[in-house]
Order: sequence, then structure tokens, then C-alpha cells
Amino acid sequence: MYAMYYGKLERYVDYIVWPGNHDEVVQIVECACAHNVCLIPCGGGTNVSGALMCPPEEKRMIVSVDMTKMNRVLWVDNENLTVHAEGGIIGQDLEHELGKLGFCTGHEPDSMELSSLGGWVATRASGMKKNVYGNIEDLVVRIRMVTPQGPMEKSCLSPRISVGPDIHHMMMGSEGMFGIVTEVTMKIRPVPPCRVYGSILFPDFTSGVGFMREIARQRCAPASIRLVDNEQFQLGQALKGPAGSMFTTWLDAMKKLYVLKFKGFDPMALTGCTLLFEGTKEEVDAQQRRVYSIASQFRGMVGGEENGRRGYLLTFLIAYIRDFGMQYLMVGDSFETSVPWSRVLSLCRNVKDCLRRECSKLSLVHAPLVSCRVTQTYDSGACIYFYMAINSKGLADPVASLDQLEHAARDEILSSGGSVSHHHGIGKIRKKWVKETLSEQGVEAIRALKKHFDPKNIFGMDNLLPKQ
Repeated sequence: MYAMYYGKLERYVDYIVWPGNHDEVVQIVECACAHNVCLIPCGGGTNVSGALMCPPEEKRMIVSVDMTKMNRVLWVDNENLTVHAEGGIIGQDLEHELGKLGFCTGHEPDSMELSSLGGWVATRASGMKKNVYGNIEDLVVRIRMVTPQGPMEKSCLSPRISVGPDIHHMMMGSEGMFGIVTEVTMKIRPVPPCRVYGSILFPDFTSGVGFMREIARQRCAPASIRLVDNEQFQLGQALKGPAGSMFTTWLDAMKKLYVLKFKGFDPMALTGCTLLFEGTKEEVDAQQRRVYSIASQFRGMVGGEENGRRGYLLTFLIAYIRDFGMQYLMVGDSFETSVPWSRVLSLCRNVKDCLRRECSKLSLVHAPLVSCRVTQTYDSGACIYFYMAINSKGLADPVASLDQLEHAARDEILSSGGSVSHHHGIGKIRKKWVKETLSEQGVEAIRALKKHFDPKNIFGMDNLLPKQ
């Protein structure tokens, strides 16, 4: 985004095409193969791993296959609870169309306003409500993908089959390297009749993580549960805006007095947890009682529904805040990992310390913002999401400095027991850690798939695979 904002892109696409359906994608790929043209599929364009950047060394014509016209819901099966839609449909549009019929997919990534269904598949996406609805691999029933060797898809819509390795797992996470996702069949559910936000304050991050671990252990997580550290909590408070009335101002002051004086919470240490409960009213009521009871065991204090709503919606605002900050020399990025529960606290601490050390080497004019949150929970671990932002005043190349910081953080993440990515994927900027993560045989297996599906490297995006 910074390079686009200041006009410093090294390589642009030469041509853009807008297919209108699956058959037109087939024709485009066949034409590209015949004339040795490089194709880059583009859905919502929200990728943060450099996957959509044109490889600077690519000498062939580069054509962007813009999927935005393939945005239709093709059918909805009320009996089997599935929807079949084109890969270019944007997430919030898909939910809106399903909502008219009383259904939802429940898949809500942070980028839902702009990201596409095909992009979710290509990156193995995860959503804020995965506790109830699952990640993209749990929601997919069938995928149609057009490769240079021809279309690939399963012939049936059965909920599960045992026919060798699952070809869906060749397509999911392929990041545009094998072909273009044109259509997807997904599971749907009736829209839940009751939806309630909630929030909890904890005296410190350690207490909050202990609460999250216990929720996961008891398998009672609501649709969404997210724990932010003190830095993000303070950011959220700063963005609340002015009070609506004198009474509201007084009430907020009383709440602050209670939290800081009577409960004894340190304002420089306390953390917040945002919750979203979905289901029938009876299910939501029962789940709230159980979750808040567990929170009390970790000195958690119920923060109210409005704070929960604000915290949930803040997730969607982060990217806009980043773009706004670029006008004032601020550059920032987000990155994530997954890690076993036993390493959550040490990983968060180590990565923050690492970033602050690396920032000190850059001689920044202002201190950096470094924060994290626990966003998705599993039986054996959690997803940790980091944000960092720096003022680029005086830096010769802010983008290179930001890359340097993330590379140092990623090295620290792997040293601290985390993964190279939970849901952002690899793209171009994280390829150096793929072999370490998957082993040499794993990388060569993916390379063999690439050679089979795309022997001429028509989808020459240069994602995922490290250089040989």
C-alpha cells in the first residue's frame, strides 16, 4: 500500500481481463498457454503477503485476471444447506445474499468487506467466528479450479469421501500458483436468532491468556472470542470518541474509578476480551453464564455489551487507520502465527522485545507501536495476531525497513515455537521459512504439483515456493 501510495511499484501488470463465468476463465487460461503469457488471478486484493505483486524479474506480458465480475450466487440448496457461488463474490455480498434467504456461511475474516470467496480458498482463510462455523477447510464442499492442464473438481457433493489424498487440499492454500478458483460450494446455516456482544476486563495479559486457555479446554468458546493486549486496549479507548452527554461522561468516569481504584487494575497492564455469542436465546444465555463464570476465576470483570460491539468492529477499522496514517508518514503491518498454548505468553513477549530492539537500530524519531492479540483458539493452541507501526520520518526506504522488521519478528516467532502463518499465507515475503516448516520432501511435493498443473509456469506469481 505504501508503494502504491507514493508511486514506487517496480512492475505493473500489462493488461487486465474480466471474465464473466467459468468457461471464459477456461478460454483465458488456454489463450495464455498458447501465447506464453503470465497470469495473476486477483479477487478482492486484500492479500498482505505480497502474493499479488508482479515479480520484477518476469519478462513476459503479465495479465491480471480480475474476478470481480464473477460475483453471483448460482444456487442455494435449502435441504442440504449448501450454497454454490462464483469465486469473485465478495464476502459481505455473499452473506447479504444468503441473509435474504435466512442463511449465512458464518465465515467472517477481518477483510470480509473486500476479500473474495476464491481468495479465501486460495489462502486457506480463517474467520473471526471459526469457533462455531469452522475455518474455510471446514466449510468447503466442492471447488472448481481452472489449471493450465484443464479444470479440476470433484464429481460429487457428498459430505465426505475416501478416494486417496483430498484434491481440495491441493487447491486450498495454493495462492494462485496452480490455477484460478472459479466456483465454490460451501456449507451454510440458518441465521442465528440471537446475537449478543460481550466484553471482559482482565488485570493483565497473563490472566486473559489463562482465561482463553480454560475456555478452549472446556470447549465452550462463543462464536468469537478475542483478547487484546494493553497497547491495543488503549488504542481502542482512544478511538471511542467524545461522550454523547454529560450523564454519559459522568457514568464513564464512575466506571473508570471502579476499575482502577476499587478493583485495583493497573491502566498500563489491563487487557480486554471481546465476545460474540450466537444461537437461540436459551443457548446464548447459558453460554454467557458459563463464560463469565470462568472469567471470574481469572479476576475478569464483565465490561458490557457496548464495549464488546466496539471491540468487535475495531477489527474492521485497523486497515483504514493504517491507510490514514500513511498521510502522516506512518507505515504499519500485521502478521500472525499459531502456537501451542504452552508457548503463547513467551512468544508474545519475545516478539515484542525483538521488534523494539530492531526498531532501536533504525534510529526512529518516535517509539514504535507494537501490540498483539489472541484471535482464534484451538484445543492445542491459539492464533496470535501482531500489529506494528512506525513513523518513517528520516528512513531512506520505509518499505524495506518494515520488511526488515517483519523478517526479524518471523525468525523470532519460529524460534519461540510458532508457525510461519496461521491464515495470511506465504506469498512472496515468507518463502524463506517454507522449507524449514514443511521439510525438503514437503516442498518438493508441492513443486511437483506445480510442474504437473503448470509446466510452462503460466501462473508465474512466484508465490509459496522458495527458489531452487
